[in-house]
Amino acid sequence: MRDLVIINARIVTPVGHSALKGDSMRELLEIECGGVIIRDGVISFVGPMEELPAYSELYQVIDAKGKCLLPGFVDSHTHMVFGGFRDEEFQWRLKGESYMSIMERGGGIQSTVNATRSASPESLKEKTSEFLRRMSAMGVTTVEAKSGYGLELESESKMLDVINDLAHEEDPFIRIVPTFMGAHAVPKEYKGDIDGYVRVIIDEMLPAVKDKALFFDIFTEKNVFEIEESRRLLKAAREAGFRLKLHADEIVSLGGAELAAEMGAVSADHLLHVSDAGIRAMAEKGVVATLLPLTAFALKEPYAPARKFIDGGAAVALATDLNPGSCFSGSIPLTIALACIYMEMDIREVVTALTLNGAAACGIADSTGSIEAGKSGDLVLLDFDSYTALPYYVGMNCVKTTIYKGVVVNENVALPA
Repeated sequence: MRDLVIINARIVTPVGHSALKGDSMRELLEIECGGVIIRDGVISFVGPMEELPAYSELYQVIDAKGKCLLPGFVDSHTHMVFGGFRDEEFQWRLKGESYMSIMERGGGIQSTVNATRSASPESLKEKTSEFLRRMSAMGVTTVEAKSGYGLELESESKMLDVINDLAHEEDPFIRIVPTFMGAHAVPKEYKGDIDGYVRVIIDEMLPAVKDKALFFDIFTEKNVFEIEESRRLLKAAREAGFRLKLHADEIVSLGGAELAAEMGAVSADHLLHVSDAGIRAMAEKGVVATLLPLTAFALKEPYAPARKFIDGGAAVALATDLNPGSCFSGSIPLTIALACIYMEMDIREVVTALTLNGAAACGIADSTGSIEAGKSGDLVLLDFDSYTALPYYVGMNCVKTTIYKGVVVNENVALPA
């Protein structure tokens, strides 16, 4: 059934078909007692109950009295397809080793690359599907999923095939946006020959995977892909038809944010060590700043300067960065709490960052990310009557119902009255 009516809800949503910037991130439409009609998976009405049109008795009806209705959450940065785990490395970090030092001793991304290359597509699909189910329970209706743990054509293609297979299952419960990230690291086969690996990506990988991913992403970082290599790869990816994303200024201030603005990227992500010039450039060019507080938390690094971005007129999205190394967590509740408590974001900004702006970072804000007629019926019903419960209920899930394209895809046990 894809025809649904929700009545008596407190509706809260950003409005628009592109990312909201600066102060406008706090401008939410709030309807104290409203209704939503979803027909064939698409919202046909949203408004006060007294304006709710008549509807067929064949519609499924949810009485949301005492509940808050939000757009479905968008997790716009994940690395959820991978082989193996790296819990031993987490213990090394707790004893003081840095992310880069672990990479230098053969751990880090290369460790996951080894495990992913040897993993079967079936095992990768099973693990990823479990992550998706858990994310749906936390209200996620759209997720971006990257490759990047293959670092050679066969394994990168295998990862993207898993992502696309899951995205096109017969009864989908979540939208998946595929990203090709062959430029996640330089594999051991090309140690000392970064130019050789760049040529492989451009000449072999990009043509082979161009129909398997919407975005191209790159780890622009010192001793990985520095500015010139990144610019070369981004230009080639853009010419091949990919939209662009960057991991930028995560470990050091390298100028990744400025490069993202120069190249017209849809988003630049991480940004823990972004420069003021980079913030200005992203704001001017409309590049979404996708901030990942769980990663900073797990690495014990300073949080990205959300207030500088928002006060500087930029658009901010939030995402989990679920991955096997630096952030083995897809927790939306903890992401929200960290953003409010440590990044000083207003809860209204957080709602926008996890819905409409996340959709913009995935290039799909015209079709999801807000509760508006004509958009996909992707919604979250909270177990509280106010969205202010999201950071208050610290690190705990207060999502009652997750709805994707007008279908109830997850029901959590209700909190005691």
